[in-house]
Amino acid sequence: MLKAASLTVRVKPDTRSRLDNLARVTRRSKSFVIEDALEQYLDLNEWQIKGIQDALLEADSPGAIFEDHDDVLAKWEAKVARKVA
Repeated sequence: MLKAASLTVRVKPDTRSRLDNLARVTRRSKSFVIEDALEQYLDLNEWQIKGIQDALLEADSPGAIFEDHDDVLAKWEAKVARKVA
């Protein structure tokens, strides 16, 4: 098992109160709640940044195909109109 690393952060009093309350009602330690929150935040943001980086690589690659904004907008508006009707 890896040894846990210590980390010190400053949070607003309201955030501290929310953390204390969540830890209490879930019967988890504050460290557990913070670690879980950080893991979820990192997972989501790493996934999003990777998607952006992959899209930029694809856009910069030879032979990349781009759609005209007006064409995409027209297709989207037609699709929405069909759903409303």
